[in-house]
Amino acid sequence: MKNMKRWCVLSVVTWFVVPLLHAEPVGWSQVPEILARIQAPVFPARDFAITNYGAVTDGKTDCSKAMEAAINACARAGGGRVVVPPGEFTTGPIHLKSNVELHLDAGTTLKFSTDPKAYLPAVFTRFEGIECYNYSPLIYAFEQTNVAVTGGGLLDGQATEENWLSWKGRRNPGAQTQMAARARLDKMNDESVPVNQRRFGEGDYLRPNFIQLIRCRNVLIADVRIRRSPMWEIHPLLCTNVTVRGVNIVSHGANNDGCDPESCRDVLVKNCLFDTGDDCMAIKSGRNNDGRRVGVPSVNLVIRHCTMKDGHGGVSIGSEVSGSCSNVFVEDCQMDSPNLSCALRLKSNPIRGGVMQNIFMRNVTVGQVADAVLLIDFLYERISQGPCLPAVRNVAMENITVAHTPRVLNVRGLPGAEISNVRISGSSFKQVAKPDIIENADVKLVNCSLEPAK
Repeated sequence: MKNMKRWCVLSVVTWFVVPLLHAEPVGWSQVPEILARIQAPVFPARDFAITNYGAVTDGKTDCSKAMEAAINACARAGGGRVVVPPGEFTTGPIHLKSNVELHLDAGTTLKFSTDPKAYLPAVFTRFEGIECYNYSPLIYAFEQTNVAVTGGGLLDGQATEENWLSWKGRRNPGAQTQMAARARLDKMNDESVPVNQRRFGEGDYLRPNFIQLIRCRNVLIADVRIRRSPMWEIHPLLCTNVTVRGVNIVSHGANNDGCDPESCRDVLVKNCLFDTGDDCMAIKSGRNNDGRRVGVPSVNLVIRHCTMKDGHGGVSIGSEVSGSCSNVFVEDCQMDSPNLSCALRLKSNPIRGGVMQNIFMRNVTVGQVADAVLLIDFLYERISQGPCLPAVRNVAMENITVAHTPRVLNVRGLPGAEISNVRISGSSFKQVAKPDIIENADVKLVNCSLEPAK
């Protein structure tokens, strides 16, 4: 507990001083400057087809060695495209290198092995915001520059309740689930156990992410379709200059977030479809002690022209947001599903803490949500006591048009935890059936129209 209090103090000092250095208030006028910095990487016009390195298009033969050989050849040549031609291929984990674009031609299906042993030896990763060594993600890059996954093909993780998804323990809690290992990892985090001693793998049942890029610069994920992920789909971590565009994600397993930028700077997500088993977009910055120890917030994220269907939140921030988050801009999106909880969701608790500030959403059309348009939850996972009170400030939603919502606001703060200057303006809400919930928060509707349910 003493260590936790110390980290909370350090986080507060760092985060509250830095914004004071900027006299100009943050708002939509900053978006052009952010977008000017976000440039997709460009690759040399050299192709390395995996079939030239022994890959067989029968959907059964393991093409891992052919994939690795093509990536190595591409990297040695100074970069280019590693091409997966039309057909059905099966592979184990793919580790990208600098200046390599993994390109799936239209008509390609790239299936990933469901044998956990294929994803060993363990690699450095984060599991739900906590650093450790665990199974390799299906597509992985560590400390690389200029990396991409592109093309009109299909990435199929093949996750089902007969393999990866059963490890969650949602349907059949028992010995072969993540529960014991996750509790052990939480304890290591609480006790500040060195990361190189946090070793997990066979028998621990901590699922890998689909695409995880760590400490990379100049990242592009474009146009691919993603299905049946073991866990989070697209997870840029500690990355700078990230573009995710035209991606089509339909994956409804447990913790199947669509895109999770974590502790990243300068991120653009546009023209994507999210139909997921968890948050469509979830912006994060580390969990508890690790988030405060690493101390890298998510900053300068632009989300535009996206479609959100099923999911816990259209755009969420948290719940692993201990390193804080600032400057999020969401515009011109469409959200609609009876299984979509809310349009904007900010979530933390007094163990996780974190500051979420300068969050802007405009010109969003919502057909239906299941809970509320705006959900702020400072009692996430029913935790109401702890030394690291979260904070939310400066949230502006404008021109939000909603056809059906049980309520507009579901805001649950805590005594002493700041939720300030949260405004929804110039918006319309129809079929409103329940009163708003506002607890320990400064939240207002300005020039909005509400039509009660008939």
